[in-house]
Amino acid sequence: MVFSVTEQPLRIAVASNFTPALKKLLVEFHHQTQIKTQLISGATGALFLQIKHGAPFDIFIAADSTRPEQLEQQELVLANSRKTYAFGQLALLSMNSTAQLSDLKAYSKKTPPRLAIANPDTAPYGKAAKQTLEYLGLWQHYKPKLIQGININQTFAQVRSQAVNSALVANSQLVLNNLSGAIIPSSYHQPIAQQLVIIKSSDNISKAKNLSDFLLSPTVQQKIISFGYANFNHHTLGELHD
Repeated sequence: MVFSVTEQPLRIAVASNFTPALKKLLVEFHHQTQIKTQLISGATGALFLQIKHGAPFDIFIAADSTRPEQLEQQELVLANSRKTYAFGQLALLSMNSTAQLSDLKAYSKKTPPRLAIANPDTAPYGKAAKQTLEYLGLWQHYKPKLIQGININQTFAQVRSQAVNSALVANSQLVLNNLSGAIIPSSYHQPIAQQLVIIKSSDNISKAKNLSDFLLSPTVQQKIISFGYANFNHHTLGELHD
């Protein structure tokens, strides 16, 4: 199908962790606005590089604040469009038993089992996983046993398929799939402040603003929290900058 200028879909570059939640939210967004959308999902770091090299995205829904801020500094995004739409939570998932935080620490004096995490260099949840293991003094201990996914969805798939028994994943993945695990205390890693930005070169800026406003609306914010994201009442969503 060839889209005319007026029918061009809104091209959304979205972090892997938020893709399942966004798909649910877009049902209501489509109903309200009749705006067609196209999702391009991946690791935040990989999407960031694509945007830097001119990929024709309209809005970037990242899993951190670092990459949106860098795009803002490079003047690649619409002024004042950088907003915090969610706070991610990291969780330990085990497919053989109900995961407990003590499971990670149990192997401090013996060889640990394989553990899946997302790539710390490109995926914010992978970075938080590395920070968590460093906080516990276990990074070097686990490092030889780590199975790194290119993004958090691949890591989640690895543990769901039982290719590996345990993984540090996004809590939203547990909630949306009716699984139970152990939420990692937020003090173990830097906050996962997830931000969005509108790409300055976009031909769909008004539609991108519609989506940004939709995601930041109080009703949708409550839905995002219900999907397993943190409720940080002491932060002002949409206005948190580093």
